[in-house]
Amino acid sequence: MSSMEEIQGVPVMMFAREGATVGGEGDALDLIGDASYQGARWAVVPAERFAEGFFTLRTRLAGEIIQKFAQYRMGLVVLGDISRHTQGSSALRDFVQECNRGRQTWFLADVEELRERLGSAGGRPR
Repeated sequence: MSSMEEIQGVPVMMFAREGATVGGEGDALDLIGDASYQGARWAVVPAERFAEGFFTLRTRLAGEIIQKFAQYRMGLVVLGDISRHTQGSSALRDFVQECNRGRQTWFLADVEELRERLGSAGGRPR
């Protein structure tokens, strides 16, 4: 079950592992709507919820979904181990590194890493 939490003073919507697959812009808008309605600044979505195509950059699915989050000024955290995807793709590894340098989309291993990031980043996505 999804829940609202406050982490480092930042309202965060923690989406459950169970739930619809995030496979397109419409799914992203559903997450954004749910998180916004609850007053969240960040949507934390387990990596398992994303369609396989999200992790294959040539599908452009990741870009479309991330763009929707940026458009609505909602931070996106893809939470969990994505090493099986990054091991076979230097492009995806580079993409993840680039995202993690910013303040809009983060690929993080666990909630503790999220706690550290929110503490140092001030919590407001750009």
